[in-house]
Amino acid sequence: MRLVAYFGGILIITLYSFNTLHPKTDYIHCYEATISALLQEEHELVAFLQTTDSLSSEEIARIGKKIAQCRLKLKAADFWLRYLDPLGYKKINGPLPVEWESEVYRKWDKPTRREAAGFTLAELHLNEDHVSRDTLLRLIGQAAEATALFLADSITEPLHSYHHFFFANRLFLMNLAAIYTTGFECPDPERVIPELRQLLASVSEICKCFDKSFPAQALPQSYHLLYDTMMIFVRNQPDDFTRFDHFTFIRDYVNPLFAMNQQLIRKHGAVSRSINDYVLNNEATSIFDKSLFTIQYPKGIFSLVEDSAVLEEMDRAGKLLFYDPILSGNNQRSCASCHKPFQYFTDTTVRTPLQYDSINRLPRNAPSLVNVIYNHLVMLDGRHFSLQEQAREVITNPTELAGTEKEIMEKIMSCREYRTLFKRLLRYTPGEKTVNLKHIVSAITFYYSKFSRYYSPFDEAMLNNTEIDARVQNGFNVFMSKGQCATCHFVPLFNGVKPPFNNSEFEVIGVPADTFYSKVSPDSGRYQAVPVPEMLHAFRTTTLRNTQFTGPYMHNGVFSSLEQVIDFYDGGGALGRKLPLPHQTLSADSLHLTPEEKEDLILFMHALTEKVRFEAPPASLPESSNRALNTRKPGGLY
Repeated sequence: MRLVAYFGGILIITLYSFNTLHPKTDYIHCYEATISALLQEEHELVAFLQTTDSLSSEEIARIGKKIAQCRLKLKAADFWLRYLDPLGYKKINGPLPVEWESEVYRKWDKPTRREAAGFTLAELHLNEDHVSRDTLLRLIGQAAEATALFLADSITEPLHSYHHFFFANRLFLMNLAAIYTTGFECPDPERVIPELRQLLASVSEICKCFDKSFPAQALPQSYHLLYDTMMIFVRNQPDDFTRFDHFTFIRDYVNPLFAMNQQLIRKHGAVSRSINDYVLNNEATSIFDKSLFTIQYPKGIFSLVEDSAVLEEMDRAGKLLFYDPILSGNNQRSCASCHKPFQYFTDTTVRTPLQYDSINRLPRNAPSLVNVIYNHLVMLDGRHFSLQEQAREVITNPTELAGTEKEIMEKIMSCREYRTLFKRLLRYTPGEKTVNLKHIVSAITFYYSKFSRYYSPFDEAMLNNTEIDARVQNGFNVFMSKGQCATCHFVPLFNGVKPPFNNSEFEVIGVPADTFYSKVSPDSGRYQAVPVPEMLHAFRTTTLRNTQFTGPYMHNGVFSSLEQVIDFYDGGGALGRKLPLPHQTLSADSLHLTPEEKEDLILFMHALTEKVRFEAPPASLPESSNRALNTRKPGGLY
């Protein structure tokens, strides 16, 4: 097999042996032929670029057609490429020139700068005012080099066992729901559905080759039958992805196939060694199951606790502390001051909450704590990687609760009820000799995280085929296509965490400082945590669940209604309004949404309102031996 390297416009091709320690099965032959076909298409495109003297409009059009042919070959191999080497895939079809990523399995490290290459970036370059042959050669040459590496022994070793197949298939199915129909990595909307058809047909052949090579673990006939029915459904859909029935596609085909694949993972005892499966739960039976993946660990220092009675004590302690202003420097502010439980743990009454001084305002909105466990980076700028770290900062921040650890612990331990509770819980944290702030913040995060386990009417429609209004379905279809919402807010949590759910995305969209669009909000966002140009004014993509009741919207609370939010996106963000904003990740072009489409979008987002069972605040707080503390009010004074 050939290994391709690209150096300064010269393609160097050498021989690379495919693993010879194992016999070549039908499955291996299928893999080898598919990767080789993609590589050959890339070689031909590079050769064409090398012989092109000038890039006339006709030649640019020919290059575009050749890239489209490469993309079809890519779709045939996509099943393996994304799973076997997700970083290598970015060199073949990366969506952004530069990404700064913090994966969930090493999020405590500094973000990694990754430069992408490949077909999407090459195609986008073709639409720029000045098209450079050298740029195209670099992007396609790197794609060819990355493709060749997929024939290396280190990459292909898993193909000789059945285990990887079910996990690769799981990723494929999740991506069918989340990205393949949205245009996330396809610059031309007219090719989204044709490429989907190619993808489905190719995976069908891959599955058949797998069955021949691993008959004991072959996919059941029921799986093939449903898959074939799905292909017929897609074949009969319009080429226009804005008219594609994303709702039925996911509900009736993708999600049931996912459930069957999960059952096969368990049945065959499949074992994964891939980082793709780091956070995924083999027991989840639906893409919309809230247990599908685990990112945050609400129990914190109490991670070893499983006993239900002890967990109840933790929950009780956490609830009391959440409402207790004893955590603040002046005993007047609590967690509930900014995160009001009956308002989905946010504050809908103000753009941004009051500071500790009760006069000035905090610079950012109070984000909902519901579903925060599904982000591996916390805060809108992602500066924290755990809920407990975030809670500690808020408690000790001089502009928020302004407490100090020493004073907080003295006040808490002066309350007999707290002292008794936490001394009893201390035995479950080996290595900790005394009760400390880690115990306190862990109880708090455990308490509020339980409100993330509820479902919405849209979830129920996907999980149980319950009826849902046709306009909600249409709103979802607009969300997935013309509205371009799903290219940032991914199924199933509708936040910035996409399959395989191992990082959080940040976007530069240009939120204005006011509704007159006089200037971009001065908040530098992610740049405060990662001071690089691409992160200036970038913010973590938050969930759209419960947005019906979690306004005002955006990091600065500038928009008071969902209508305003949709108009902002429809107008192309900051660049669409001629405001200067380097590195905007949102398209500056208008979406041209109709009034009815906007209304349906809002109806869909309303259908994401979860049926959360809120709890009444505690009637009273634990008494302290310090009588001055016994005037505290549940929830605080401001």
